[in-house]
Order: sequence, then C-alpha cells, then structure tokens
Amino acid sequence: MRKIILAAAAAGAALTLTACSEKTEDAAGETADAAMADTEANAEAAGEAIEGAADETADAAAAAEAEMQDESTEEAKAD
Repeated sequence: MRKIILAAAAAGAALTLTACSEKTEDAAGETADAAMADTEANAEAAGEAIEGAADETADAAAAAEAEMQDESTEEAKAD
C-alpha cells in the first residue's frame, strides 16, 4: 500500500515539475521575443539618429563652404 502511495506521490510531483517547467519555458521564450523586439526598435532608432546627424553635418558643411566661396548652399552641395 505504501509503495502505491509513494508511486502516486512521485508521479504527481513529476507532473507538477513538468507543468512548471513548461510555464517557465514559455515565459522565457516570451521574454526573449520581447528583448529581441526592443533591441530591433532601439537599433532602428539609433540608425535614424545617426542618419539625421549625418544629414545635419552635410548641411552645415555645405553652408560653411557656400559662405567661404560666396556661392549658394545648393551650389556648395553640388560640389
């Protein structure tokens, strides 16, 4: 009788651990997906910021060249 009770308790514990493990695995997967989405969004935002800074730098350089050579900014950009 004791062996049957012990076997049932062991089986119950195993099922509990399995269910817990599946929940943990699902949660870890969701966390990884969320982290990947955050990383992608941050990389995209950084790329846009760098692109914007590059455009501003090009405009400033063209304005400085235009002033030094007495030409329009459009002419300086074309050079």
